[in-house]
Amino acid sequence: MKALVTGGAGFIGSNLVRQLLEDRHRVTVLDNLMSGYRSNLDSLSDACFIEGDIRDEAAVARAIEGCEVVFHLAASVGNKRSIDNALLDADINVMGTIKVLEAARKAGVRKIVASSSAGIFGELKTLPIREDHPVEPDTPYGSSKLCMEKECLAYAKLYDIEAVCLRYFNVYGPNQRFDAYGNVIPIFVFKMLRGEPLTIFGDGEQTRDFINVRDVVQANVKAAMSRGVSGAFNAGSGGRITINKLVDLIRDVSRLEPLVEYGPPRAGDVRHSLADISAARDAFGFQPTISLEQGMAEYMAWAKEEAVRTVDV
Repeated sequence: MKALVTGGAGFIGSNLVRQLLEDRHRVTVLDNLMSGYRSNLDSLSDACFIEGDIRDEAAVARAIEGCEVVFHLAASVGNKRSIDNALLDADINVMGTIKVLEAARKAGVRKIVASSSAGIFGELKTLPIREDHPVEPDTPYGSSKLCMEKECLAYAKLYDIEAVCLRYFNVYGPNQRFDAYGNVIPIFVFKMLRGEPLTIFGDGEQTRDFINVRDVVQANVKAAMSRGVSGAFNAGSGGRITINKLVDLIRDVSRLEPLVEYGPPRAGDVRHSLADISAARDAFGFQPTISLEQGMAEYMAWAKEEAVRTVDV
């Protein structure tokens, strides 16, 4: 199989590229390196790398040529980033996706597996969250991801292409660097390694469903290999933990004592999160295998090496 991975130099994308190459697929990466890192692909030289933007129709057409499957991960990510710059968020997540879909249609792509987000749901009314939970996003990011989903599924209805949209919950793992816009895990881990205080917004009793990047990669690959499957599916662990308990876990795996501060709740943050993943399991055999304890130990080991490497550079 020949596959295109948009955003393949990013955190999730680079892990996916590694797995596809290990499975002996041919891989092209399209990434503008706005939030991805060329170094994420240094050990993945068998992948064809094209530096380009999904909003550039010519770059997308060149990258998608001959591909059977497109893994669409390129995006402007995060609630805070979208609140700070809603126009950029919509331009990348909506218009960029339409350009990828148009190129896929013209190139005769069999399947597109698109990365969506649990942010489409907004404040939750029931737990665990099923795919038919009301979608009332609280941020421009959630809105743009919901629009991205609708565009993908519309193309699947109109044209000879299958589309699976994976609604990621809180993904973590190797290649996820510190970013003030990003996931709480890298923020906390890298601040602890630097001896900086951790800020918990609210009382810390809010819960999140954290899923390891290797399980997210598994979801992408299984969705791509499924025949006759289109739709939107949750990609979470099916478990949850409070932010306070998360800090305790990071303390245990790092053997560092965190300095914790509490601040007011942030706009756009939901109180609780927990995925019902039965639909993805039934449709294409998705089943997470990495416990949070195992995954955090692996991530901490990677983060320590990354922190040393960054200082050396």
